Amino acid sequence: MDQKPLLFSIVILVFIIAVSSCANIVAPQGGPRDSLPPVLISTNPVDSATNFTGNRISFVFDEYVEVQEVQSNLLVSPTPIINPLVEYKLRTLTIKIKDTLEKNTTYAIDLGNALRDINEGNILKNFTYVFTTGDSLDLNELTGRVMLAETGMPDSTLIAVLHRSGEDSAVAKERPRYYAKLDSSGNFRFRYLAPGNYYLYALKDEGGLKRYTGRSQLFAFAEKPVSVSGKAISPTLFAYAEKIPEEGKKKTNTRGVVVTKPKKEEDKRLRFQVNLEGGLQDLLGDLQLSFNDPLKTFDSSKLAFTDNDFRPISGYTITPDSTNKLFTIRYPWKENTEYRLVLDKEFASDSVDRKLLKTDTIEFRSKKQSDYGTLKLRFAAMDLARKPVLQIVQNDKTILTYAFSTAKEYSVKLFNPGEYDLRILYDTNGNGVWDAGSFFGKHLQPERVLHISKKLKIRPNWDNEENITLVAE
Repeated sequence: MDQKPLLFSIVILVFIIAVSSCANIVAPQGGPRDSLPPVLISTNPVDSATNFTGNRISFVFDEYVEVQEVQSNLLVSPTPIINPLVEYKLRTLTIKIKDTLEKNTTYAIDLGNALRDINEGNILKNFTYVFTTGDSLDLNELTGRVMLAETGMPDSTLIAVLHRSGEDSAVAKERPRYYAKLDSSGNFRFRYLAPGNYYLYALKDEGGLKRYTGRSQLFAFAEKPVSVSGKAISPTLFAYAEKIPEEGKKKTNTRGVVVTKPKKEEDKRLRFQVNLEGGLQDLLGDLQLSFNDPLKTFDSSKLAFTDNDFRPISGYTITPDSTNKLFTIRYPWKENTEYRLVLDKEFASDSVDRKLLKTDTIEFRSKKQSDYGTLKLRFAAMDLARKPVLQIVQNDKTILTYAFSTAKEYSVKLFNPGEYDLRILYDTNGNGVWDAGSFFGKHLQPERVLHISKKLKIRPNWDNEENITLVAE
């Protein structure tokens, strides 16, 4: 018998087993993820070129690149009439200049965070190219900071702008000569400035115009021109928005037609809410009834305020607000005491004659004094001549104000537990509230508010005391 076919079959079988075993081996893992941004290899013309006369700049990188959200990232100084065109292909980025270049002028083109590699999206941050149409670069800088006057906090959505003209109308009608974005701390930095005097502003860039567009826009201005001459200065601006009364305004669509909401299914019940927290009444606050719609009638004789045994209570007041939707019951609450508010079904009706379907009783208890903490705040380095007013803020809402007169401290026996922000308003006109500025004609700066970085934490049944040193401005 010929052994060759048998031997051949055995060899084939061994080969198949070997291949099957190899197939079960885990595939090799790739190398570490690329976390590096693109690296610039060459530029034409070279960076910081002098006597620039062209209209095209090319950059070659070590890997394929792309540009995203270029319009929101691109910053060109001085501000052009027409922004340059930014294109990319494979490893090459091209900038085509569409504007007429001025003589003896230094230009900077900053792509912000728009440039990245295609594969991993690693950003080459603040990629900037500089050139001049003259013999040498202007290397002057101007730094500063913008704070919101009403809160003492920064707002990175604002921009700082520089104008050559000192006319008030320039900030509303002309393009700024230079502009700069703010960082998260409100800081700005202008680079490659020509020497001279500038008029410095900051504003909320609404619509990308980089101009003052109206009194409700966040806006700030330097009190005097800034001189850019190589000497380091760092001005601080305080932004404000004038408060425009909304009373009497009606919402309209784009054609001026009054907009009306579609009617919901008719509800015959009078709807209201109370401001109790878990059935507990704040010793420091008022009891409030808020109705979905304005009331047409309100009969206080059909409302009974009693103790837990239905004995009538006197010494309280009921006051409606201007809309007739909010009614406030004021009373000197006793701690840990039960109360009842009995509402007869005829006690009130709204504009479409909705009433309660039946008499309703609200049962609640007042809080204990131990639910609160005592509070004492002492302020060092406080200038009483500036008419300081303490503002205690929670969730961006001012819940308490206190005007200092002679003593530099504030104390109270009962204060609601929680975490609060502290501010000091320098109340120039002494009216107890923050007032905005007014630029055109008056050049009136807004009142300033100092934000205290340390949080105030009130613990219940505890003597909460803080010593605060105010930072000099």
